[in-house]
Amino acid sequence: MNTAGTPGEGLLVLAGAPIGDVDNVSPAFRQALSQAEVIAAEDTRRFLDLLRRMGLEVSGRVVSYFEGNEAFRTPGLLQELQEGRRVVVVTDAGMPSVSDPGYRLVRAAVEARIRVTAVPGPSAVLTALAVSGLPVDRFCFEGFLPRKTGERRRRFADLADERRTMVFFEAPHRLADFLTDAAAVLGAQRPAAVCRELTKTYEEVVRGPLTELASWAVEGARGEITVVIQGADAPVVDQAAAVAQVRALHEQGMRLKDAAKEVAARTGLGGNDLYRAALAADGDQ
Repeated sequence: MNTAGTPGEGLLVLAGAPIGDVDNVSPAFRQALSQAEVIAAEDTRRFLDLLRRMGLEVSGRVVSYFEGNEAFRTPGLLQELQEGRRVVVVTDAGMPSVSDPGYRLVRAAVEARIRVTAVPGPSAVLTALAVSGLPVDRFCFEGFLPRKTGERRRRFADLADERRTMVFFEAPHRLADFLTDAAAVLGAQRPAAVCRELTKTYEEVVRGPLTELASWAVEGARGEITVVIQGADAPVVDQAAAVAQVRALHEQGMRLKDAAKEVAARTGLGGNDLYRAALAADGDQ
């Protein structure tokens, strides 16, 4: 078991930055930056501009920490933590380590038994999901899919039977191809929503079937893109076949009621209905 570090040791803070409107910055975010001894920023110029817009000055040392230098920079940041310093990771928008730099440092800190915490902030994943108009009771985040069409379509094929609502990130110049591939694999009429520039001045949410969204995207879209796609419909299950499965399990030694529960969980049909139908079928033998 790996527990949190002890008092006096370093602290790693993942600080969720605003995904658009600077007014979404929380007091906790300001405090985390003010208390930081080292700030690892994905883009130092954007971070300094964020500080300017926040009207905040920081005393901590600011270093770059992005995809290209993450592996190289992580050991040095870990050493800062091991020497008892407070290190804050800030990405350009949203929560560090979620499709952004930070995961390597989190893993290194956890393995070194250094405490890791987070300052929650705006999330493009949850914001897009909330405004999409698609089911939100169960969802999964798939991040960025492969850039090449063949690999991307294979990933969509793996998700074809996924019944949870799916959330993706995509670059604007690849959006049309992404939606075209999604429509080809998941179905032209699968409901989806493209969320652009969330919480920013030119926020836009376009909803519709995948094939219509693909046609819309051909003209081009700008800004940060989050795509939400509805999950697959529950498979249509023939009740007679389900009852046959119940009886087969029962003949293998399982209690009839337990067999009905197992098949119900597998098919989505009612367990009591399957149990009564199986009993009736046994009575007809």
